[in-house]
Amino acid sequence: MEISDALILDFLAFISSESAAQMRDLAGFVEARQQLLTLKPNQRMNWIGFAVAHHLNSNGAKAAEILEAYEGTLEDDYPPDNERCEHGEMLLYKISLLEECGFHERALEELHKKEPKIVDRLTYKEQEVSLLVKLGLLEEGANIYKALLTLNPDNYRYYEGLQKCFDLYSENGKYSSDEIDRLDALYKSLAQQYTWSSAVKRIPLDFLQGDKFREAAVSYIQPLLIKGVPSLFSDLSPLYNHYGKADILEQLMLELEHSIRTTGRFPDRTEKEPPSTLLWTLFFLAQHYDRRGQYDMALSKIDEAIQHTPTVIDLYSVKSRILKHAGDLVAAASLADEAWCMDLADRYINSESIKRMLQADQVALAEKTAALFTKEGDQHNNLHDMQCMYELASGESHTRQGYLGRALKKFLAVEKHYADITEDQFDFHSYCLRKMTLRAYVEMLKFQDRLHSHSYFHKAAAGAIRCYLKLYDSPLNSPAEEEDHTLKTLQKKKMKKQRKTERAKKEAEEKNEESSASGTSKSGKRHVKPVDPDPYGERLLKTEDPLSEATKYLKLLQKNSPDSLETHLLSFEVNMRKQKILLAFQAVKQLLRLDAEYPDSHRCLIKFFHKVGSMPAPATDAEKLVWSVLEAERPSICQLQEKTLTEANEIFLRKHQDSLMHRVVVAEMLYILDPTKKLEAVKLIEDSSNIVEPTNATLGPIMAWKLKDCIGVHQLLEKVLVDQDAALRWKVRCAEYFPYSTYFEGSRSSAVNNLFNNQEGKTPVNGGTSDPEISQSTIPIISNGKLEAFKNLAI
Repeated sequence: MEISDALILDFLAFISSESAAQMRDLAGFVEARQQLLTLKPNQRMNWIGFAVAHHLNSNGAKAAEILEAYEGTLEDDYPPDNERCEHGEMLLYKISLLEECGFHERALEELHKKEPKIVDRLTYKEQEVSLLVKLGLLEEGANIYKALLTLNPDNYRYYEGLQKCFDLYSENGKYSSDEIDRLDALYKSLAQQYTWSSAVKRIPLDFLQGDKFREAAVSYIQPLLIKGVPSLFSDLSPLYNHYGKADILEQLMLELEHSIRTTGRFPDRTEKEPPSTLLWTLFFLAQHYDRRGQYDMALSKIDEAIQHTPTVIDLYSVKSRILKHAGDLVAAASLADEAWCMDLADRYINSESIKRMLQADQVALAEKTAALFTKEGDQHNNLHDMQCMYELASGESHTRQGYLGRALKKFLAVEKHYADITEDQFDFHSYCLRKMTLRAYVEMLKFQDRLHSHSYFHKAAAGAIRCYLKLYDSPLNSPAEEEDHTLKTLQKKKMKKQRKTERAKKEAEEKNEESSASGTSKSGKRHVKPVDPDPYGERLLKTEDPLSEATKYLKLLQKNSPDSLETHLLSFEVNMRKQKILLAFQAVKQLLRLDAEYPDSHRCLIKFFHKVGSMPAPATDAEKLVWSVLEAERPSICQLQEKTLTEANEIFLRKHQDSLMHRVVVAEMLYILDPTKKLEAVKLIEDSSNIVEPTNATLGPIMAWKLKDCIGVHQLLEKVLVDQDAALRWKVRCAEYFPYSTYFEGSRSSAVNNLFNNQEGKTPVNGGTSDPEISQSTIPIISNGKLEAFKNLAI
């Protein structure tokens, strides 16, 4: 059968259009769509595609003109009944284009004119009210917003729009006393109209202050405690960022707790409350004290709640979270496992349990637990195909344990997820145009353009960069690393026969099973996924240029997360190692732009100019050019104007002498600038005071130091300043501040219990080998033992 030249041209233009849209070659996308429209002007899809191409190419006015030209080709009674939805979507898309271009009056006129042909009435109203507000027709807009609230009284965007109509909206959430009074009156009237709405009671808590806030909080919290809403604290947690509101909430909750305990009812009520009310009050207070860092009080409240009703799963999950924040990761994993064993079919609780296990570096056990929710077969590939991104926590765990190959394997798997998501959009370029989901299509493309700015990708890329930096600093071919790597290889070989036997047995069982519909092809052959040739990432460790690999991911972070301090910190570390002085200086300038008072910004600034000052005199023309740029730029840095690095370091200390991490950075720089001042640097750290933040008598003391920061200080003393005695003193000191921390072996942590158990002859918690395949399988955790009983169940 012969294929006409016109059909071939049509096909080639279509493929060119798809590829241009996928690669964001917007000029090429416009050209390809114009060619398709020229070839087949009688197809609606070609008109729409041409308009969308101009829109994506930042020419919304031209896109609107194309849609209007297409409408001119239609008959007056168009569309037929079977195309009304698609045509209505096209009209809404055209009106959104006019609004985007600033033609608000024209867009509103067009919207009213085309009203009979628009099927989506809710979107019609939302589009109309948006245009009315932008045109300053606030009274009409307020009426429409009230009508929309009748349909959905819990839509926060409608309340925000209504506030704009009354000129009572602030982007930063700050209002004058007069505006607060007007807002209070507005929401009280709305509460009388929408009595079943939760949002109309919750929103005033954001702007009310003092006694009015307390009164509104009482009316909002009491019904939810009676009903038993586990998410109440999560709902109110943003209020903890408002000055004084956390104290008011604590006083209020303690009064409610006391009243329930003594009278069985709330202070302003006469009827008795159900017994569960006390449970959810304790549940809220436990999370409150956890948020404020008072872990003793938090654990006391949650233990009382568990004793009250031992069958509520949320109690164990929250206790696990409290122990994690307190620093006892092993006990947190145990409690998370306990919660999951109470409901084996709950995927979310299973995920929480896996997350806690990975945080406790129990990787093998975590993967074993995760496999219970996967299909039979290759569990690792199955988890990867699900794109659940558990690899982030797994990679971080392997990094902590020093298994850089495994860590890189996990971090790069997350990067592969994002590459797959980007590739998957290819299927929608023609589908969305054909189905006329134009607004959703454009939003999807915009989302894809900022996909790599997502926090998960940022964490994975940063983790991979740090692994490559460690590989560069400590190459695998060093004698110590080679010896350690050889030991690991020998230990793996010991386990190889056992794993091989188990694998052969498993394959034999699979062959005997009947082929399922999903596992066989039409010819009856089983689909077998390719075996991973490098399951432990050993090939990744053998990269010849780790810094080049790190730079690949650094460029993605610089493009997609330019306002992140971590991006520029990593840029500084990579470029300093590559001797890219100007790029490192650019990273320093970006850090100073984002936050000049941040400890790491000061660290990078001092380290950079100290490094530059120790470099030999420039010899080549390129070096002289770099030197001249630095000399010209240095006076523009206010921290160094007419100051030596030592003077700048001292000034930074005087500005932040009450902050632990600022003092630590100053001490580190003091040692780097003059290694003979090591003792002075150590003393500067040890003289730091754990200042108790001022609170009312009800709240109790709150320590200023954070566990993560104190761990970082200990590692600095141990590895950078290399003072083992000071590190030990710091560890003993922090064990008092963080008694639940396993890192500091606090008196109430599971580390102390495990030490006692080991003395009794039990298996060590951390195992005795360097291979995670061996050590992780022998890690005991404090558990109810149900995991072993249920591990073989088919979920």
